[in-house]
Amino acid sequence: MTHNSSRFNGKVALITGGTSGMGLATAHRLLAEGAQVIITGRDKTRLDTALEELGDRVLGIPGDATSLTDLETLTATIRDRYGRLDVVFANAGIGAFQPVGDVTEAEFYHVVDVNFKAAFFTIQKTLPLLPDRGAIVINASFALHRGVPDAALYSATKAAVHNLTRTLAAELTPRRIRVNSVSPGYIDTPAFRAETSATAQAAIATVVAAGRVGTADEVAATVAFLASSEASYINGQDILVDGGLIPAIPAPML
Repeated sequence: MTHNSSRFNGKVALITGGTSGMGLATAHRLLAEGAQVIITGRDKTRLDTALEELGDRVLGIPGDATSLTDLETLTATIRDRYGRLDVVFANAGIGAFQPVGDVTEAEFYHVVDVNFKAAFFTIQKTLPLLPDRGAIVINASFALHRGVPDAALYSATKAAVHNLTRTLAAELTPRRIRVNSVSPGYIDTPAFRAETSATAQAAIATVVAAGRVGTADEVAATVAFLASSEASYINGQDILVDGGLIPAIPAPML
C-alpha cells in the first residue's frame, strides 16, 4: 500500500467506530499520512487495544455515536485538545440482515439509530469545529445501489446516509465543505469473517468481477483520497469500493 506521507500534515481527523475493520484501517492510513487522529468506540477494551496498536498520536474517546450527550462530550474534548477538525469520517455502523417480516420495532429503531442517526448527529455536532473547505466522508454500502434479499432495513439506512451526503454537499456550499460517501462491497473485516462462513466467502468471490473480497485498507485508501485536497473537485458523490460487484458481471457468470 503506497502512502503520500505528507498529505495530512497538520490536519486533525475524527473517525467514529475506529476500533476495528474499516475505521481502524483508516486510522492507520491517516496517521501514516501525517494526521492527528481521534477514534471513538463504545467498547473500552477494544478502544484500548486499538490505541495500543495505533500509537501515541491517536486520541481515543469512548462513547456511543447514537448518544447526543456522548457526541457533545466528544466535540468538547476535541475543541479543548485541538481547537478544530479538518476531516470527519462518519464510519460507525452495523449490519442487520433479516426478512422484512422478522424486523421488530426495537430492531428497526436500533439499526436506524446506529446507521443513520449516529452519522447525522456526528456531523451536526462536529460542524462547528470544521473550517471552511473541510471534508466529511460517510460510510455507506453497496446495498444502497442494489436490492439485496433480507436487507430491507439495512439498505434503507445506507440509502439514507448517501442522500444525507448529497443534501449536505449542497447545504454546505457556502463554506466549501465537501461531503462524500464510500460504498464498500464485500470487505474482509472481523465482522465479515464472524458473520460469513468460509463457504459463503468463497461463493461471494465468484460474483465480484475482481474475483475476491476487498480489504479494509482498500476502503481506507479511498476515504483518505476523498478527505484530501486531491479530491477537491469531488463533492456529493458516492464512491463504490466493491471490486466491480455492482457495475460488472463476471465473465464466468455469462
